[in-house]
Amino acid sequence: MARRGYATMTNDIYDVVCVGGGPAGLSLLAALLTSNLRVALIEAQDLTKSSVLSLPPSKFSNRCSSLTPSSAQFLNSIGAWSHLQRDRIQAYHEMQVWDGVTGARIEFDWPTQGTEKTIAYMTENLNLTSGLLGRIRELGGVDIFESSKVEQIQLGEETEEMDLRSWPVVQLSNGKTLAARLLVGADGANSPVRSFAGIESRGWDYGRHGVVATLALEGEGWGGEYSKTAYQRFLPTGPVAMLPMPGNFATLVWSTTPANAALLKRLAPKDFIAAVNAAFRLSPVDLAYMHSQNEGQDEEYQWRMQHTQTNPRMLPQAVVGVQEGTVASFPLKFRHADTYIGERVALVGDAAHTIHPLAGQGLNQGQADVQSLVGAIEYAVSHGQDLGTQMWLESYNSERYAANHVLMGVCDKLHKLYSVESGPLVPLRSMGLKAVNALGPLKGFLMAQASGSGAKVI
Repeated sequence: MARRGYATMTNDIYDVVCVGGGPAGLSLLAALLTSNLRVALIEAQDLTKSSVLSLPPSKFSNRCSSLTPSSAQFLNSIGAWSHLQRDRIQAYHEMQVWDGVTGARIEFDWPTQGTEKTIAYMTENLNLTSGLLGRIRELGGVDIFESSKVEQIQLGEETEEMDLRSWPVVQLSNGKTLAARLLVGADGANSPVRSFAGIESRGWDYGRHGVVATLALEGEGWGGEYSKTAYQRFLPTGPVAMLPMPGNFATLVWSTTPANAALLKRLAPKDFIAAVNAAFRLSPVDLAYMHSQNEGQDEEYQWRMQHTQTNPRMLPQAVVGVQEGTVASFPLKFRHADTYIGERVALVGDAAHTIHPLAGQGLNQGQADVQSLVGAIEYAVSHGQDLGTQMWLESYNSERYAANHVLMGVCDKLHKLYSVESGPLVPLRSMGLKAVNALGPLKGFLMAQASGSGAKVI
């Protein structure tokens, strides 16, 4: 824990101070607005960029997330869902996943009889933050310190008015100091709040980069506007996923080697498009050759497809365009904090955990963290207790740490399992995939878990 330092004026004392204005931090504040608590947000960036979604209908940000129905329900319960631009949200009801080496496949689709169920909703992160800020500004009650970096966090001092010796006091780059009964770190993987609390975060780098882009397809999908499908193929270099957006658009998330990622980013548009189409259709050997070429992927793809048999209906529709300026990449990491709480400190979202994107659950983990933490805070308040003490935060830590640990472990093992190109694991994993696909109840259970609507497994 940091050393002592600052006294603070009474008007700078808050029940909850949240550092970080991403989806997790904004959801927390939106959820607490009806709790009669004094709350503040600290965000290093200008929130104007997060509050205005000015792209035309034919353009989409490359930073998108998959929201489970459970996350969407939570956003609706805190009054934020109605503030999102609904015409920029795309539900999907089916997911096709297959092994890039053996072709073994599993089809996640709900039974046709009865009510149609949604696996997840795709939306731009900017749409989500814009909607959450809209809700916060609609209700008011949050003191927002934007374009303000955290310079230092120390414990407070005892004054004639209050004893703040156990309270975190945050000094901002604009000279302000804020004392927090509870300081929440929603400030990302390099969390200053986590550092202040002395909480270690352990993990490793995958040696992979996630390549993202906004794509235009030849059509709205095989099922049309109201029956969209997500696709994911496990390649030895990492999974490649194409997730549906409104109209004939899709978002790409391709986990691959740093060298491949660098190549993809510098390719001409037609060659990039060919590389993406190839990723869902050609063999790993063909893909490796295409990735060894600095240009000419389009011609290479056209030639190789003449000698490759595919079932078009089992694959995403062909990519015909890539939105300018959307091809980007980021390093993939596994990180998990030793604990999510300290005395008067709680961590949520990426400050607590960083997961491989293959399951699309990173943002949903953060939303579930927030929902659980809000419950712990409201329980403490309703029972007249000090919401910042570790005892009243323990229910949040015990609930979310275990759940996140299980999910992160599964994703990590899947990544490692499908990185194997040969040997006994390859036929075994294919048998497992085919078996799950044939067992309706088990597949239904896995789908319910993925959509956030299933029973808790721990």
